[in-house]
Amino acid sequence: MIKNLMDLYRDNRQQVHLLFLTLVVFLAIYFMPAGTARFDNAVLEAFRLTHWYAQEHVILCLLPAFVIAGAMAVYISQGAVMRYLGPAASKPLALGVASVSGTLLAVCSCTVLPLFGGIYRRGAGLGAAIAFLYSGPAINVMAVVVTAKILGIELGVARAVGAIVFAVVIGGIMHFIYRKEESARSSGVATGFEAGDQERSTGVVAVFFALMVGILVFANWAAADSPAWMVVFAWKWHITSILAALMALVLVLRWNWSVPHMLILAAIVAACALVAPQTPEIPFTVAMLGLMLLAASRDSDREWAEQTWGFTRQIAPLLLAGVFVAGLLLGRPGHEGLIPSEWVSAAVGDNSLVSTVLASVLGALMYFSTLTEVPIVQGLIGAGMGKGPALALLLAGPALSLPNMLVIRSILGGGKTAVYCSLVVVMATITGFIYGNFF
Repeated sequence: MIKNLMDLYRDNRQQVHLLFLTLVVFLAIYFMPAGTARFDNAVLEAFRLTHWYAQEHVILCLLPAFVIAGAMAVYISQGAVMRYLGPAASKPLALGVASVSGTLLAVCSCTVLPLFGGIYRRGAGLGAAIAFLYSGPAINVMAVVVTAKILGIELGVARAVGAIVFAVVIGGIMHFIYRKEESARSSGVATGFEAGDQERSTGVVAVFFALMVGILVFANWAAADSPAWMVVFAWKWHITSILAALMALVLVLRWNWSVPHMLILAAIVAACALVAPQTPEIPFTVAMLGLMLLAASRDSDREWAEQTWGFTRQIAPLLLAGVFVAGLLLGRPGHEGLIPSEWVSAAVGDNSLVSTVLASVLGALMYFSTLTEVPIVQGLIGAGMGKGPALALLLAGPALSLPNMLVIRSILGGGKTAVYCSLVVVMATITGFIYGNFF
């Protein structure tokens, strides 16, 4: 009988999996505790967090990140990527360049994903790509400064040193574990787009990407308790507009884009800004979509639009689904999901190894936008959280999140994603435990 069942499973494996999934979904719906206050509130928190994420991050963060990632896949010389970040490149050089590149972006754990996917698909080695993936959200200069100011200079320095070491060490370990597989991948990476690389000099391409990254950074410039920072914040959209105009100039002069087409797009964007002056996201969206439409209409740049859409189609649904689940389980900052906040405070109330492990795991699952982790940790410390678990959460939280993990899995596969996430959690736990008990 057992043999017959095994044969039946092998012959109908796909149908059995579908039946099992249907059964699981049905049981989850059947036993759903609908009507209870905590469950109903958790569902609302999931929608509220997803709504907030869509308003605050999709347009200004992800949309330009997708455009930049698409451009990376087309216009960056693969020879340069392989020389500095490829599997055969000097490991100290590759990890150093990747860490510095990620640091300059200062983005959240979700915004860095399209950029990570872009350089990895272009031929970057796994170790360098992972160092870039971790350093972007974790080694955020402003976040480190705010941490030192609000949580104390010791915790700020510990976070900065820990994040820098993590980026290099985790990247190095990932390269070592998968060195044979990466060697095979590097020999099979297609060269592609060589004609485009020869048409434009490295300097022009560098300026082009610097302008796009500048647009991403300044469009997302957040308010902070610093006079100089607030001056930039007050002029963020003026600076973004200037950078966009310079980028349009590069496209006209070096990419040979049509001047009338660019002027029409500029006029439409300006009209949107005049009609909705309090909602800059509208002209920003129109500018990005118009840019991609113009690229799609040109034979020489259609690949840019296609790559951008490919990243969007792959990453955006997973991110939104992950944010929804994170909101359902953990709620928003200051609001509860299915897991009561008292459980969290009680579980991480000392510097023990168990508390530090829990802080690392919870930090890895929660979603933190840039700088929000500091007030959350401040509140947890006020509720009795130990400094060791606090550091562990600061090292694991900004670099990982449930939506972040889902997307990384779609790029690297389940095995590499599990190893990367485990390394972040384990290293955050060890560092937090040592800091909490010895410093």
